[in-house]
Amino acid sequence: MSVPSFGYIVKEGLWHNNTGLVQLLGLCPLLAVSTNVVNGLGLGLATMLVLTATNTAISFIRNLTRPELRIPVYVLVIAALVTAVQLLINAYFHDLYNVLGIFIPLIVTNCAVIGRAEAFASKHDPLRAATDGFAIGLGFAIVLALLGAMREILGQGTLFSDAHLMFGETWRSIEIQFWPGGDGMLLAILPPGAFFALGGLIACKNLLDAHRKKRIIAPPSPNNAAKTAAYAKAVN
Repeated sequence: MSVPSFGYIVKEGLWHNNTGLVQLLGLCPLLAVSTNVVNGLGLGLATMLVLTATNTAISFIRNLTRPELRIPVYVLVIAALVTAVQLLINAYFHDLYNVLGIFIPLIVTNCAVIGRAEAFASKHDPLRAATDGFAIGLGFAIVLALLGAMREILGQGTLFSDAHLMFGETWRSIEIQFWPGGDGMLLAILPPGAFFALGGLIACKNLLDAHRKKRIIAPPSPNNAAKTAAYAKAVN
């Protein structure tokens, strides 16, 4: 089995294999929590921390776990780490913890977490496993933050309205008000608005991917091995 490079792992996690835009995993918190950018970023960072820690732990014990017991062991490790993250958020970001509520412990059921443990961490060394967890988690957090920003701007006319929940009272003043009154599109902060916003993000990604492929108008000469390899990689 070939060993992936760190650059490849990061690109896969952030773009080509993004949890929210490509795999479409973890949609329950993705759509329910992302009513503003702070909520989305908070849950995204919590998920990133769990993914990184879980991948690292699973990689360390991959040779000690019996094949028939691996899934229960993975769930036990994930549950323990999610509990630790939940306690940390409750201790240091209590107001944000109250907002996110049940969606923090529900990270245990996020298919992306156990999926990466099974598909990647159980087959690679701890450093690469940690990089994969970090990249996948960061990609998920970015999508959550973008989704929250879109819905907050359209639905409330603000941005970073609850920044103090994550960064402290001194950050309350960074709130941006786009129009007086704070009235916006009610649909944007309702569940259907989350689906529309996510669909828009997926469409943008697909358009960017299609544009990148169209930049290659014709295959290069077979005599140029480097360009031929680059063309084949871009097309596939």
